[in-house]
Amino acid sequence: MKNKNHYVAIMAGGVGSRFWPMSKSSFPKQFLDILNTGSTLIQATFERFVSFIPEENIFVVTSQEYVSIVQDQLPLLPAQNIIAEPERKNTAACIAYISFKLNKINPDANLIVAPSDHLIGDLDLFTESCLKALEFTSQHQALVTLGIKPTHANTGYGYIQYENSQGEVHPVIRFTEKPHRELASKFLSEGNYLWNSGIFIWKVSDILDSFETYASQIFQIFLDIISFLNTPHESQAIAYAYENISPISIDYAVMEKAKNVFIIPVDFSWNDLGTWNSAWENFQKDGAQNASNNQNTILVDSKGCMVHSNEKKVVVIGGLEDMIVVNTPEALLICKKENEQQIKEYVARVKEITGELYI
Repeated sequence: MKNKNHYVAIMAGGVGSRFWPMSKSSFPKQFLDILNTGSTLIQATFERFVSFIPEENIFVVTSQEYVSIVQDQLPLLPAQNIIAEPERKNTAACIAYISFKLNKINPDANLIVAPSDHLIGDLDLFTESCLKALEFTSQHQALVTLGIKPTHANTGYGYIQYENSQGEVHPVIRFTEKPHRELASKFLSEGNYLWNSGIFIWKVSDILDSFETYASQIFQIFLDIISFLNTPHESQAIAYAYENISPISIDYAVMEKAKNVFIIPVDFSWNDLGTWNSAWENFQKDGAQNASNNQNTILVDSKGCMVHSNEKKVVVIGGLEDMIVVNTPEALLICKKENEQQIKEYVARVKEITGELYI
């Protein structure tokens, strides 16, 4: 039996600019099947949760412009469970919105907040970890996150240090955002650091208490409009709220300040699929460590390349090493894998020269 007090909020409002040109602002990566699995990232996320969360208790928080895409890709999701943000104000606003809304629906709601674009394997382990967290938060006034055991000194992830206490749930000591390589290597050797998965679990009443204590501006703005939530006047009230909220992540607004933060180390395979390098890591590769999504791609004297093309034409890559090549009908990207963090700068340059057409 699925617990009627268990809820999920899937965050799906990002633009995925580091996956340009495949991911565009009008149709970002969470709505794409980047790894040729047969499901888009948001569809895979929904399927993970619907196995143990009541269908009617799954919500998607997304940008107003993506509501119709969510409806098309998740036809089983009730229309009223698609929560439209009028503008992007980072994750704290998103989480405050759904938490205030759910608290009016069910004050006993126990909520999982998860990104829409992560790649997760070992679904039984994932389910077990989520249910373990929900059980803990149902019994304690706690903010819980799932921590990924690091496999290497990755500088693109946030790290969480925790106390080596007894049991499976540990108190958090501190958060560190994207350390340089030497510090990441130090964290790895110390052994009590985990990657920040961005998956959070808490009772909505507890996260609202934390907003009141640590992010009072956001709390007060939503408190002012609470009577309009779940009514025909909600969208107008939310537009007012978002106009007055400063953009900030939930990590900075609450998690790094709160004293009741806990972490559960998890063993399921995980990738935040934030860059083309992360896609390359998850594709099947040839003997020269090249990854491609298309049988019409031919690689000659090349190694370590990530090639993505959705066109029927033959793509020949000759003599390249550790490159990203992405071919779409509107754009072609060629850059070094080591420069993937600069793709946002490339997109800004494209916008400067050509306007909004190609982004």
